Amino acid sequence: MVKDLRAAAVPSFVARAPGVLLGVLADACVVGLLALSMWLIVRAAEQPPILYLNFAIVGVRAIAIGRAAFRYVERLASHDAAFAQLAVLRGVTFQRLLPRIPGGVETNRRGEVLAAFVDDVDQLQDEALRVRQPLIVSSVVVLLSLILVALISPLAALMTAVSIGGAAVIAVWLTDRIAGRSQSALSAARAKLQDAILERAEAAEVLAAFGATQNADAKVFAAAEQLSKIQRKQATTAGLTAGLMLLGAGLATVMILLFVQPNMGAGLFGLTVIVPAAIAEVFLAVPLALNARRRVQSSAARVARLTTSELPAELPQTAQDLEISDPDDSGEKRRSAAVTLRAQLPQGEPLIAASNLTIKHPGSGDPQIKDLSFELHAGETLLITGESGSGKSTLAAAMVRFLDYAGSLQIFGVAARDLGGPTVRQLIGLCEQQPHLFDTNLRQNLLFAKPSASDAELMLMLKRVGLHEWVTARGGLEMRIGNRGALVSGGQAQRIALARVLLAEFPIVVLDEPTASVDRDRADTLLQELVAAVPQDRALLLISHTVPPAVRARAAGEIVL
Repeated sequence: MVKDLRAAAVPSFVARAPGVLLGVLADACVVGLLALSMWLIVRAAEQPPILYLNFAIVGVRAIAIGRAAFRYVERLASHDAAFAQLAVLRGVTFQRLLPRIPGGVETNRRGEVLAAFVDDVDQLQDEALRVRQPLIVSSVVVLLSLILVALISPLAALMTAVSIGGAAVIAVWLTDRIAGRSQSALSAARAKLQDAILERAEAAEVLAAFGATQNADAKVFAAAEQLSKIQRKQATTAGLTAGLMLLGAGLATVMILLFVQPNMGAGLFGLTVIVPAAIAEVFLAVPLALNARRRVQSSAARVARLTTSELPAELPQTAQDLEISDPDDSGEKRRSAAVTLRAQLPQGEPLIAASNLTIKHPGSGDPQIKDLSFELHAGETLLITGESGSGKSTLAAAMVRFLDYAGSLQIFGVAARDLGGPTVRQLIGLCEQQPHLFDTNLRQNLLFAKPSASDAELMLMLKRVGLHEWVTARGGLEMRIGNRGALVSGGQAQRIALARVLLAEFPIVVLDEPTASVDRDRADTLLQELVAAVPQDRALLLISHTVPPAVRARAAGEIVL
C-alpha cells in the first residue's frame, strides 16, 4: 500500500515530461555557464583577436538568460502537475477515510488524523518534485557533463566521478544517521501540535471564562517548540550535504590540478578544472532526493496505516462501500444509478423496508438497536422516538451506511449492502444533530448540494425553510456563516442543512434530533416548520426525543426505541 500511495502521488508521464525536460535544460545551463565562462576568462587572458571570443561572449549571455528562464518555466510546469495530482490524491485519501467513520479512526488522536490528512499527504507531492524528477534530471546532466570532461581528459572525468560520488555516499550515510531516526518523532510532534491547537481553538470561550487561556497557549507553544527542534535537526542535514558535495568538488579540482597534464590548451584545461564545481551543484540534488525519499516513505506509511488498517466489524465491509470512485466522476454514475432505482420501484412499494434490524457501534458491548422492523413509503413520515442513548442516532448512521447492520435493510427494493454507501447516500439525505457548515458565505454552503442552482433557486429554497426574511436582512447570499456555523444559531443551522438536503432532491430525508441545539420553548415550532418544509412526495424519517402533537398527527407511524 505504501508503494501504491507513492505511485499515486506521481503525475502521469505526459504531465511531468515538460518539467523533466525543462529541468534538464536548466541544469545543463548551470554546467554550461560555468564551463564556458571559465574558458572565456582563460582564453581572453591569452589576448586572441576579439572575433575568436564573440561566440563565447554571446553564449555566456544566452546561457545565463536561459538558466533563469528554463528554471522558472520548469518550476511552473512541475508544480502545476504535482499540485493537480495532489488534489486527486487528497480526494482518494478522503474517500478511503470515509468508510472508517464512525469508529474506524477513533483509536487515533484527532491531531494525528489531521496531521496525516494534511501534512503527510502534502509531503507525498515530494515524490514527484523532490525525489523522482531531481534524480532523473541530475543523472542525465551529470552523465552528459562527465562525457564532456572525458572527451577532454578521461582521467579528469574519473577523478570527478570518484570524488563527487564518494562525497554523496558519505553525505547520505551521515544524514541518515542524524535525521533518519527523527521521522517518527516528527510525525508525533506534528500530531501533538495539531491536538493542542484544536483544543485551544475549540475551547476558547471556556478557557477564557476560567482564566486558563495562558496555560493552553503555553501548551501550544511547547508543542511548536518541540516540532521546531526536530525540524531544525533535519534542516542541518541539507547544509551538511551541501558542504560535503562542495568538499568533493574541491577535492576533484585539486586532484585534476595535481595529476592531469595540461596538454589540451589553457582554455580547455581551465574548463576541466572548474566543471567539477558545476557538477557538484547539479549532483547535490541526488543525496537531497534520497533524503526526501525517506521523508516521503515515512509519510506514505503513516497515511497507509490510517487508511488501510483493518475495519471494525461494525463498519461496512463490502466492496461497494469501500469503492474508490474516479475523482473526475463527480458522482454522476452513482446519481444515475439512484435515478434508475427510483424509476424501477413498483408503485406502492416501500422506499425503506427494515426487518429484524440490529445495529451496534464499534467497541460497544450490546447492540444499541435490536430486532427493529419498519416500512417507509413515499410521502410518509415515520417517527423514531426514545430517551437519550436509546440508539436513535445509531439508526440514522446505519441508514446512510456509516454503520453496518444485521438483519435486512432494503432501500428501493435492493439490499443496502448491495447498493453500497456511495449510492445509498445519493438516495437518503441526512440532517445531523449538529450539521457541518463551512466557513464561507451562505451561497457556497448551499451550492455544495446543487452546484448548478441559481441565486433565485437558492432564495426560493431558503423561503421554503423559513429563512428568506432573515437572510435578506443580513445582506443576502453573501452573508458569512462562520467556522462550523459560529455566526448562526442552532435552529438556523438546521434550516440551512435542510435546505441543502431539499436542493439535492433526496427522495428520503432523515432528520436526526434537529432540535437538540435549540431552546426548549422554540423547539416545537422549529420542528413543525422543518417537517412542513419537506415536500409531500418525500419520505421523512424523523428522529427526535420529543415530538409536538401537530407533527405526531401527521406521522404514519411511530417507533419508540
